[in-house]
Amino acid sequence: MADQSERFDAIVAKLRANEFKLTPQRLAVARILAGSAGHPSVDQIYTRLLKDFPTISLATVYRNVMLIKSLGEVLELGFADGSNRYDGNKPYPHPHVICVQCKQVIDPDLSTFKNMAAEVEKETGYRILTHRLDFFGICRECAQKQ
Repeated sequence: MADQSERFDAIVAKLRANEFKLTPQRLAVARILAGSAGHPSVDQIYTRLLKDFPTISLATVYRNVMLIKSLGEVLELGFADGSNRYDGNKPYPHPHVICVQCKQVIDPDLSTFKNMAAEVEKETGYRILTHRLDFFGICRECAQKQ
């Protein structure tokens, strides 16, 4: 996991460089994304913000997440059921392990992953632009409940 403070500073710097206003709500969304070890959904970010911003709308949260994503500072994980989760801590392609029951998402540290894109390029002749590698299973907590 990247340092949350460094990630937050990087997101704020990108917002400033692109001359976006640093509203309290936008900064709060950025702070949650910077520490997004759990890969929150927009709904989860919205719920976390309601305590400090009781009048914030879900649309405002969504727009700010999309803005930060458009700046390359958040990775969007889309799923077949139409749901999306967001990773502002590691905004670049990396593997994920997803529990099919509780939907927990974690980032395994795989040393072999770093060379995979180059290997695929060499094998296929494609120029790889981005990639995604997800493993689906049942987490320990859900397995113990069974």
